[in-house]
Amino acid sequence: MTASDSPPSAAIVALADRVERAASDSPRFLLGIAGSPGSGKTTLAAAIVAELNGRHPGTASAVPMDGFHLANATLDRLGRRDRKGAIDTFDGWGFLALLDRIRTETEHTVFAPGFRREVDEGVAGEIAVEPATRIVVVEGNYLLVDDGPWARVQGALDEVWFCAAPSAVRETRLVHRHTRHGRSLAAAIDWARGVDGANAALIEATRERAALVVSGETGAVVD
Repeated sequence: MTASDSPPSAAIVALADRVERAASDSPRFLLGIAGSPGSGKTTLAAAIVAELNGRHPGTASAVPMDGFHLANATLDRLGRRDRKGAIDTFDGWGFLALLDRIRTETEHTVFAPGFRREVDEGVAGEIAVEPATRIVVVEGNYLLVDDGPWARVQGALDEVWFCAAPSAVRETRLVHRHTRHGRSLAAAIDWARGVDGANAALIEATRERAALVVSGETGAVVD
């Protein structure tokens, strides 16, 4: 599954239909897509947003939690750079505040940070949520974690889905991602199995809290 599939798969069309129905009575609907690293949640979110905007241009936007990674310099200072991506390497309270702004500030543009893997840093103000945007798809690892600021995230969203993929598929994707962005094959495997694997253990335990489980490979509803 890719966000550029043309025409979109029947599964993506069905998911977009579901979102439109759920959002029909809301001035702004916030859908969360949680999932482990490499599960396909970013691609899934992009595909749904593309389908919604294909029907009604400008109606949907995707906002990644990854924009709230702490800066690498901050992680160095805190001694957390060697496990970047862990839950305490994000600004959870800042992320929660953005969700509140997206929900309530509908009369002007709300700017959200993006994330650039090629520089491994967040990019302030990269994403514009315009007043005309009625559906915001928020994707990230820890949307269903019930601890600290993350415990409030699910309540800040209208519905949260879980993007699922087999561990072997996730690992293959992650190793490819890490080597593409400069790690050696051995280092990429170590990171995927170590740091990413530890994060996945926490995230997979939150799956039962999701309203819907969707395949990160096909977009089909799993349960």
